[in-house]
Amino acid sequence: MSNLKVKTILVSQPEPKVENSPYFELQQKHKVKIDFRSFIHVEGVSAKDVRAQKIDLNNFTAIILNSRNSVDHFFRVAEEMRYKVPEDLKYFCQSEAIAFYLQKYVVYRKRKIYVGQKDFVDLSPLIKKYKEEKFLLPASDQLNYDVPQTLDALKVDWTQATFYKTVMSDLSDLADVYYDVLAFFSPTGIKSLFKNFPDFKQNNTRIAVFGSTTQKEALEHGLRIDILAPTPETPSMTMALERYIADANKGK
Repeated sequence: MSNLKVKTILVSQPEPKVENSPYFELQQKHKVKIDFRSFIHVEGVSAKDVRAQKIDLNNFTAIILNSRNSVDHFFRVAEEMRYKVPEDLKYFCQSEAIAFYLQKYVVYRKRKIYVGQKDFVDLSPLIKKYKEEKFLLPASDQLNYDVPQTLDALKVDWTQATFYKTVMSDLSDLADVYYDVLAFFSPTGIKSLFKNFPDFKQNNTRIAVFGSTTQKEALEHGLRIDILAPTPETPSMTMALERYIADANKGK
């Protein structure tokens, strides 16, 4: 398929907020048109539905936050439940970016915010240190399996609750729009494509996928994968696209 030129790309994510995004560089360098559209979005679960999960926020002394969404939706539900967040509540944040984001809601005091390096497992020594706490994990309905595994292994008192859900977006307005390349970043993105377009035929459309779970989902739906990231040569989606386009558009 790489002998077919690439002129248009649809990236199944929101448009980058930064001006110097590698996508914009790619667009200028190769004179391709790149559109952005979320195939999935996040919806909050109501306080009523959180209560139905038998969650009483008063029962917890520590909150584990593994994404910015978990921060937003914890405080949204707290407000809906008229729960006054106590000063001495402890926050265990998966990364520095999440801890920084937490400042939107709390006055940043080092004594109650504990920060991991990057991966969830990096929080283990910090959580272990506070084994006597009662931990709440406000999470998505699609939680990475390594999170419960890590917490169970620590033998701490923790509870998982769904505070928000990953939902497939309505893409009906794209029905008659054709792109040379579709780029996917999650299994749900692939599912959303087929939910919106059950009769989708790949034909000459090149499919780009990021990550092994996305790759697996694409193959299960009978898609041909033309562009794959991350690889040692192309650790990012933009690098993988750049390499493919440079090859496909040679002598254009």
